[in-house]
Amino acid sequence: QVQLVESGGGLVQAGVSLRLSCEASGRTFSRYAMGWFRQAPGKEREFVAAVSYGNGYGRSYYTDSVKGRFTISRDNAKNTVYLQMNSLKPEDTAVYYCAADPLWNTVVAGTVADIDYWGQGTQVTVSS
Repeated sequence: QVQLVESGGGLVQAGVSLRLSCEASGRTFSRYAMGWFRQAPGKEREFVAAVSYGNGYGRSYYTDSVKGRFTISRDNAKNTVYLQMNSLKPEDTAVYYCAADPLWNTVVAGTVADIDYWGQGTQVTVSS
């Protein structure tokens, strides 16, 4: 069982940066591929970024709309995954969810129903 707790969301103006954190419980954090998803009002939850098992930046994958602006990383010693978000845009406004699954391909595929563990979400609001 893995419990995920996100933090770091907030209300910001367009162009600034935020860093989201997701702390996981348990001693098997390094065995999980980690991802960030987001859900805007009236829309389905969508994949944002994923990082594989190794410490640091590892193998990562991003949705096109955030490439070059967002960076995902992990610190296995702290059981934490991060999402550094730069040059934020109003269209980035959403609830951001942390996700964990033993399979890298499952996280990258972004199929919400297939992912084993979710956090409760943290709101990010970007004003223009």
